[in-house]
Amino acid sequence: MNHPEWLQELFPVTPWQHDTFDKLYQLFERDFKVSQPMYDGRVVWFFPEMEDGKEKIFWHLTSRDDKEAGERLPDLRRCERLPWVRPMLDYHCKPEILAWDHLEGDGTIKTYVWLENYDFIVILKKYEDGGRRLVTSFWVEYENTKSKLRKKYTRRIQAQK
Repeated sequence: MNHPEWLQELFPVTPWQHDTFDKLYQLFERDFKVSQPMYDGRVVWFFPEMEDGKEKIFWHLTSRDDKEAGERLPDLRRCERLPWVRPMLDYHCKPEILAWDHLEGDGTIKTYVWLENYDFIVILKKYEDGGRRLVTSFWVEYENTKSKLRKKYTRRIQAQK
């Protein structure tokens, strides 16, 4: 499937090499630290807390909790799609993207930026001032997850941005 011209190529993660995380981190630095993505004309930010020498958000964008191993392990689908996160935020109004705000059960508002036909989503937390914080991104692997996202889209907040 040809992807939109504004979307970068997947990052090569196979075979996984000893410096793959370092190369991914260089991409993260370029896209989120040297310059920052925008959403609705506002900078998207993240908490600067560090873990293992890198921002915690970097680990959320490239790995997942493995309950059996008791640690975060590389998630190849997240890793290879890391170059997509920034353009999805910068170009969230493109027709290939579904972007919406949803009032969660805990009262927070999350912004979902879903490249539905490519099974990839970026999630932000929206604040009262309209600012947004990067929370995570992941490859939407399971049909039940897609169904939940479609329901959230149906129940999205219509009047707010």
